[in-house]
Amino acid sequence: MISFLDQEHATQDTASVLPPRIAMLQVHVENLLRELHVDLGKQSVVSDTALPGRHAHIDPDFMHKVELACLAHPEVQRQVEKLKLPEESTVVVEPWTYGTDGMNDMLERLTTCWFYMRMSSDPDANYYAYPLDLCAEVSSDLEVKKVYHLPSGEGDRLEATGDLKEYDRRKLHEGSEYHPNLTGSPRTTTKPYHVSQPEGPSFEIQGSRISWEKWTMRVGFNYREGMTLHDIRYEGRSLFYRLSLAEMFVPYGDPRAPYPRKAAFDLGNDGAGVCANNLKLGCDCLGHINYFDGWLVTQSGLPLRTPNVICCHEIDDGILWKHTNTRTGNAVVTRSRVLVLQTIITASNYEYIFLFYFGQDASIHYEVRATGILSTAPINVGDTVPYGTIVAPGVLAPYHQHLFCLRIDPAVDGHANTLVVEESHALPIDDADVHNPFGVGYTTISTPVEHETGLDLDHATNRTFKILNEARVNPTTRTPVGFKLLPCYSQLLLAHPTSYHARRSEFGAHAVWVTRYHDNELYPSGKFTMQSTGGEGIASWIANRTEEEKGVRNEDIVVWHTFGSTHNPRAEDWPVMPCEKMVVGLKPVNFFERNPGLDVAVARAEGGRSVLVG
Repeated sequence: MISFLDQEHATQDTASVLPPRIAMLQVHVENLLRELHVDLGKQSVVSDTALPGRHAHIDPDFMHKVELACLAHPEVQRQVEKLKLPEESTVVVEPWTYGTDGMNDMLERLTTCWFYMRMSSDPDANYYAYPLDLCAEVSSDLEVKKVYHLPSGEGDRLEATGDLKEYDRRKLHEGSEYHPNLTGSPRTTTKPYHVSQPEGPSFEIQGSRISWEKWTMRVGFNYREGMTLHDIRYEGRSLFYRLSLAEMFVPYGDPRAPYPRKAAFDLGNDGAGVCANNLKLGCDCLGHINYFDGWLVTQSGLPLRTPNVICCHEIDDGILWKHTNTRTGNAVVTRSRVLVLQTIITASNYEYIFLFYFGQDASIHYEVRATGILSTAPINVGDTVPYGTIVAPGVLAPYHQHLFCLRIDPAVDGHANTLVVEESHALPIDDADVHNPFGVGYTTISTPVEHETGLDLDHATNRTFKILNEARVNPTTRTPVGFKLLPCYSQLLLAHPTSYHARRSEFGAHAVWVTRYHDNELYPSGKFTMQSTGGEGIASWIANRTEEEKGVRNEDIVVWHTFGSTHNPRAEDWPVMPCEKMVVGLKPVNFFERNPGLDVAVARAEGGRSVLVG
């Protein structure tokens, strides 16, 4: 692929270096998962590997069958009848993949079914407002294996359903609906807002290739990662080979069985591409919009077009740079225009909004916004627990974390790069060898990372991470050109290192990882997260290599950044959660000789159609 891109950017004929097009298929043959690689050009099978004990990602059709089979099972119906629910209610089953908790042999694919109640005939009614005390396990052949009575108090434990209590009518309440069909009239104080671009957008689209300002890149889409970006360049200079959200993990912190099974790998188990929304015109994105469609595959292997899964548009992002000459009173100000690439997924109760922002100053920012509805559990009226927030009568919103891993495959002026850890330290004041008589001096210490490892953040030293090309030197600073990672400072995984949560999500142990590039290392929790027992992710890759294989200085490297949110729910997160934002930055550091946004046109009041109110 590198040879192909080099030829393409040199405007030469690429036919001689066209890479073979290889398709990966995962198929079930007699309940055994097999993975095949097929050369589409030669129409031949390159490899065929049996994968005993492995499980493919979630198939929405299968999960719907699980839901129907669970509701139809006689034992489930008997237990629901014991609850003596209100006559107008409807029972809803939400299947989740069985997060490994050591209670079952994971060679068989299992699904956990959580039970809720909808108190309206409207299908958009919020059933998370009425969690029921039931839980069921369903096998891969759609058999209900067990039905449980969930714990509803701090001292409760998972029990058989023989002593299931009637539904407590004190839990019936109002105020937990979010859909406009079921709520009051909206506020009328918000005036219309229109985005106007009378000459059209500044970007150009050719197939999957985007050109905007001085940027070029290609957009990709797949079932697992959703949106991916490739061959990212600024003024023709190579910056990144590939950028993608490689994994996300949502572990819940309620220690009572069976809640540790709530351990969602929303990319590895579900697939961001599978869960991607159709971004309707004028709702999710504003202005002049270009949409990219995605292609998935049906259960029978037929291609399935998924429309409008990525939107591309421009936004005003405030001031890019400004200076006022205090002697003349003259001000020069430029406004920042940003190119946005956005995709949104719905993973059961939650929505995740993923955005790449490209700036005129050659900066890239990646933003995650979490919204949607809290995944709830039942709790006795009047009880409390220390690992969740009560958001409505009998409704517990458990504490949980959202951990994301951004995969950064750099190509900063070439593919041989180095990760450098830079820290800022105060100079000693009483050291005879250091001239710092007033005690105000400080300096930086830069340490190249020599071998694959995981690294942590440090506020106290302003620890930053630079991706440098040591073979290319900035003529002004006389230092290597590079890009700096601006990490999203956040808490890492809270689960104990021996827990299945930790063993399955190895990337959650450190905020930054660096590895040498390998074709088959795309996912930091391993390729098969579906009911995995761990030991297959980024830490295991490193542990299984020799010291020579771990060398990462002046090599083709990959940098991984773990960030996220420790979400201890608030009452204000109910019944639907306002967006919580997390941002990661990538900015040039001594890559240019001066501000790359210096040539952005000066802002004019008349050009922005600004209006003086009143």
